[in-house]
Amino acid sequence: MGILSSRRKRARLAPELDDQELGRLLKSLLATTRTGTIATTDLCMAQLSRLLDQDPGDRDRRTHRIGVLADFLSASHLPKSWAAREPGNATALVLHAWTQVAQARTHGQGGDTSDAAQSCLRAAELAPDDPVPWVALLKVARRERWRQPQVFGIWNEVLARDRWNREAYLNMLAYLTPEEGGSRLQVLDFVDALVARVPANAPCVATELTAQVLQYQAILGRGGYEALVARTHWSQGMGAQALDRVAHTWGQPGFLRHAKALADLNLLAYALMAGDRRAEARGVFEAIGGVVTAWPWEIGGDPLAEFEQAQRRATVGL
Repeated sequence: MGILSSRRKRARLAPELDDQELGRLLKSLLATTRTGTIATTDLCMAQLSRLLDQDPGDRDRRTHRIGVLADFLSASHLPKSWAAREPGNATALVLHAWTQVAQARTHGQGGDTSDAAQSCLRAAELAPDDPVPWVALLKVARRERWRQPQVFGIWNEVLARDRWNREAYLNMLAYLTPEEGGSRLQVLDFVDALVARVPANAPCVATELTAQVLQYQAILGRGGYEALVARTHWSQGMGAQALDRVAHTWGQPGFLRHAKALADLNLLAYALMAGDRRAEARGVFEAIGGVVTAWPWEIGGDPLAEFEQAQRRATVGL
């Protein structure tokens, strides 16, 4: 019981995941932006620039860092100020555009993404080899419900620069759902094509399992008899196949090496527990080490509480 208690105490929501430098920057930004002085703004811009320009060749980690920072700064003036001060800085423009999408998501229909697309296109001109401006534009296109030929054109620009970009695949998956103007058939075709060619430890490898979790959560949301028997989603058909493909590999030390590996392990632990595959989930929880992501746990309520409850259930009988 002592071991389990210590595990529960370590559980924490950490958007930076295992990126310690990003985590330190988030703490610094939280502390310094409270003063709101010009000097503080200058310091924050310098900190952002230093981290985001640190290793431009690591496109996976760069995408992760910009996405986390955009969400973190969605209520801040900082990205807009940085882009206005440095209009020739592709990183500043992309962060500003991505932050606008995060702000719009927070404020619903009232969110403003009017100049986000132009910021992305200008960033793409300034940094023609960088996939992140196109990833950000893909998010803008989803938000503004662009037509499919336009969106697929952006998608191809991402792939030309970063074949397995995790954020791009998950955004395309969401865009192709019936809720965003696609269809269930398009989702199936998209996932099938990916499964046929994606390397087993590519950054986007969780796309298939994400699709299955979204479908499972949709079943739960319908309530009634379907929700009562929703567990069978993971014991037959495509749900079981998606789990079987990854259940015994993802949790192995060093198998997943991309920036959001811990997010994918959270997804796997959730799906294994939803399918009552507790023995397989135990090792995944150990690999997670208490670093919790809000999604998919938040569907059941408080994500930390849901994670800890699932972790306890996985260890019953040990």
